[in-house]
Amino acid sequence: MTTHNASRPLQGVKVLDLSRVLAGPYCASLLNDLGAEVTKIEMPETGDDSRAFTPHLNGESTYFMLLNHGKKSLTLNLKSPEGRALLEQLIESADVLVENFRPGVTARLGLDYDAVNKINPKLIYASISGFGQQGPLAHKAAYDHVIQAMGGIMQVTGWANGEPTRVGDAIGDVVSGLYCSWGILAALLQRGKTGLGQHVDVAMLDAMVSMQMVSLTQLLGGMPLAGRLGNSHPISAPMDSYRAADGYLVIAVANDSLFRRLADSIGKPELTQDARFATDPQRLKHQYELRVLIEAWLHDKSIVEALALLDQFGIPAAPVWGLDEVLKSPHVVERGLLHQVIHPVAGEVTILPQPVKMSGMTELPDLMPPRLGEHTREILGERLGLSTAEMDKLQQQGVI
Repeated sequence: MTTHNASRPLQGVKVLDLSRVLAGPYCASLLNDLGAEVTKIEMPETGDDSRAFTPHLNGESTYFMLLNHGKKSLTLNLKSPEGRALLEQLIESADVLVENFRPGVTARLGLDYDAVNKINPKLIYASISGFGQQGPLAHKAAYDHVIQAMGGIMQVTGWANGEPTRVGDAIGDVVSGLYCSWGILAALLQRGKTGLGQHVDVAMLDAMVSMQMVSLTQLLGGMPLAGRLGNSHPISAPMDSYRAADGYLVIAVANDSLFRRLADSIGKPELTQDARFATDPQRLKHQYELRVLIEAWLHDKSIVEALALLDQFGIPAAPVWGLDEVLKSPHVVERGLLHQVIHPVAGEVTILPQPVKMSGMTELPDLMPPRLGEHTREILGERLGLSTAEMDKLQQQGVI
């Protein structure tokens, strides 16, 4: 990839991260990975809830470290007037604030958007919550399980004769953090034109619904509500997982041209003349018959052997890998997805920063995860001009 002499895209942007656990911290970490200076505000002594999540490396949570790499940790008790006053001073010079409290909490703290906007009208104030800042469900508690259940995706995940099943990772949190970072970037661009900040409101439920493009096109086009299909596809066939001699692989055929090549690759070109398989809709109706034919071809072939043949004909196909396998694959290694840092307590830590390659970003930002309160005195001294004696007093009072 050709590179140009340019700095990191968000260099100079100051972000205050008041969020906890996953969606908000992930959003702020994406901004860090583009060069923003992210200050994570944590409660003294306890910090982000995720610092307690297992597993730990020498007492440091891998969950926390992966989601908060590169940030500076400032401990601040926002329930105290002194803590709120210090945060307000930091807000005066900030560009972005990220929070994922349940709606109403920031108002009780005196730190909601209306209050903060009076302090800094240029601030981008980003909120992530389960159901958004308004609506009948706005104050309902939510975790990823809740959002997957209510957002429609659990209803279409699993086997046809099985129970609704959650997707295997916390995608509701992750996609909400991703959307929030996208909204923040758009708001920063708009601020460049208007000079004003705004409130970015991300609901996990909205984000979950927006992910389901295939199901939405079916439902909004007048088709019945999508059901559970296992690994098959609601529109095209053959597109599923199939058993080979030593495990499973996926074959994905989405048009007539690909099907002709698949028929040739498995030594059955006559299938293209069979009325049951002439078009995608027909193949979808007769996908069980196709499964029998494909698995008969696969029964004496290993996954590696089958993929070699399918690749020769340009058929989209893949082994079913675990995360450990994909991370060790030569392709991912060459792409440089993972990075190692030497943490002063945890030792060697593996970090996965945002994965987008940009020719104009010539260097990685800081990827070191912060220890709790590691940068408190640095930030209060350098940004707010507090003396050592003043900070000692705040620490004695439990403010920092």
